[in-house]
Amino acid sequence: MKLKYTFLLAFTLPLLIWIMADTKKKVEKKYTENHELKTVNPSLDWKGTPLDENGRFVNLFHPFESSFGDLLKWQTSKNPYKEAKENETRQLAVNFDPSIIQGKEDYLIWLGHATYLFRVQGKTFLTDPILMDNTFLKRDSPLPFPIEEMPHLDYILLSHNHRDHCDKASLKFLAEHHPQAKILTALGVSKVITSWTNPQEIEEAGWFQQYTKPDADIKITFVPSRHWSRRWLWDDNKSLWGGFYIQTEEKSIYFMGDSGKGPHFEDIKNTLGSPDYCLMGVGAFRPEWFMHQAHISPTYAIEAFNTLGGRFFIPMHYGTFDLSDEPRMEPWDILIENRDAIQGYLIEPVIGQNLLFPNLD
Repeated sequence: MKLKYTFLLAFTLPLLIWIMADTKKKVEKKYTENHELKTVNPSLDWKGTPLDENGRFVNLFHPFESSFGDLLKWQTSKNPYKEAKENETRQLAVNFDPSIIQGKEDYLIWLGHATYLFRVQGKTFLTDPILMDNTFLKRDSPLPFPIEEMPHLDYILLSHNHRDHCDKASLKFLAEHHPQAKILTALGVSKVITSWTNPQEIEEAGWFQQYTKPDADIKITFVPSRHWSRRWLWDDNKSLWGGFYIQTEEKSIYFMGDSGKGPHFEDIKNTLGSPDYCLMGVGAFRPEWFMHQAHISPTYAIEAFNTLGGRFFIPMHYGTFDLSDEPRMEPWDILIENRDAIQGYLIEPVIGQNLLFPNLD
């Protein structure tokens, strides 16, 4: 059996053990939350973040239904995009002006994959930092500046514990150089990262819960996605996954994290409103029959964006790491081909470039 790309080592081997367990069994749901946080109830019958009968997190609408046979089929089948992958020479564009992070104005800068650096209301945020190569992941796109030049950070947002979103080396570096930064993440993630980040403050939230902050002008809500979690062979779904919705009086930013298809996009809109900026995952989607439960395709990302009613569509989760069957830049090509279907503005996420617009009127 041939090994396909980094995805196999980083994610699929643990997934194999999980799938060999009976993941299709009937789930009797329980519910949990962080009782110290405010919950923005999406409905009158909202009970909290669901758990299965073993106390492990589950998706709101879709159980994970892949089988070992599905995994074997993917790993042993021919990749119809192999030649296109091998012939892909394009890389993500990089254009960085250091004055952006040295000034005092708001900005939103893509650092590659799911890592965004942004400032709103004078506070600086970093999402899902993976700032260097590790055992499993090698960058195909450069950072726009050395990590030693990272500006002062107030918050680090971690969407879930997968290794392309929650990187030990990056978090240890940030803990050493930005110990003041508060980490906002999902229920259960602190057990993974505490030994790397001590003494940083960590706050965990369930779905539709708002983090506590000294900044009354910023609301940060942890929102659902359709995904799963695992770092080792024994910790499947012991920690939660999701995205972030950041709101100020002037603007709102939705960071999707990783997600498959689902009605949760509509729930987010109905609960928190339509976001101005939607940072949407569009990569690691082929083969779709296997990946759709964890990563939406570019075309479905458009549908999800339209459901959210967003203003600016900013794609991510492509071009930096080789995680699946599609060529590096195919997700962007598909978005361009279908841009007329986008009920908003498609923004090319050039690495290092400020993607915020000063006037949203």
